[in-house]
Amino acid sequence: MRKRLYEVIEASKEGDKLSIVYDLIMICTIVISILPLAFKENHSYFFYSDIITTFLFIVDYFLRWSTADYKLNDHSVSAFVRYPFTPWAIVDLVSILPSVSVITGGGFQLFKLLRILRIFKAFRYSKSMMIIYKVIKRSRNALLAVCTLAIGYIMISALVIYNVEGDTFKSFFEAFYWATVSLTTVGYGDIYPVTPAGRAITMISSLFGIAIVALPSGVITAGYMEALREERDREKEENRDKNDPKVLNKFNSGRMYKEASKKS
Repeated sequence: MRKRLYEVIEASKEGDKLSIVYDLIMICTIVISILPLAFKENHSYFFYSDIITTFLFIVDYFLRWSTADYKLNDHSVSAFVRYPFTPWAIVDLVSILPSVSVITGGGFQLFKLLRILRIFKAFRYSKSMMIIYKVIKRSRNALLAVCTLAIGYIMISALVIYNVEGDTFKSFFEAFYWATVSLTTVGYGDIYPVTPAGRAITMISSLFGIAIVALPSGVITAGYMEALREERDREKEENRDKNDPKVLNKFNSGRMYKEASKKS
């Protein structure tokens, strides 16, 4: 029973109509729950829709918690203890808290903004987003190394430009902001160096920025392509098993045995 419940609440598989319906209900619930962020007025409709969506989120949270042993592939009590501290469980919990605060009369603006995290809940119902999540998790060491390199380069660029362009940058935060913008080659133009030395540093920073920004894109793209190949191989393996005469004969034999048992 709980295993079937786990199959329903997880991302739907091909042919599982009940799971598809559940996914659609949760996606609609997520969309309805973040609609109030698009309006400045507080309509009474939003209050009641918040109560309903929050109730569904709470039910979904406890259903997932009750099947934590299947999710973590650990059929012991520790699975239920560890589940609330997993990334997806934390996202689920944090997405519930804003509505609980508003309904109980808290209404803090920060809590309202936390509703945006509900968008991440929708990712688990998309196979493509789940593949990207797995790729990022798998490539976290490489991405962490790139982030460390980027932060180090931003710090160095900010320190250099802050000392070269002392009159232009009034604080180190402005220099840090400029270095970040230059690294990503966005170039808003609100803060810029005016001396020849400062402009030379800007050109060097932008050129290196292109290379540093391209690194995580390459890592994620390579991991995504590898994950797609694994997904295709898995689907081929499943289709091969379905079409395998031995598997079909075993399935048919089991079905005939069940029918004979019912008749007897």
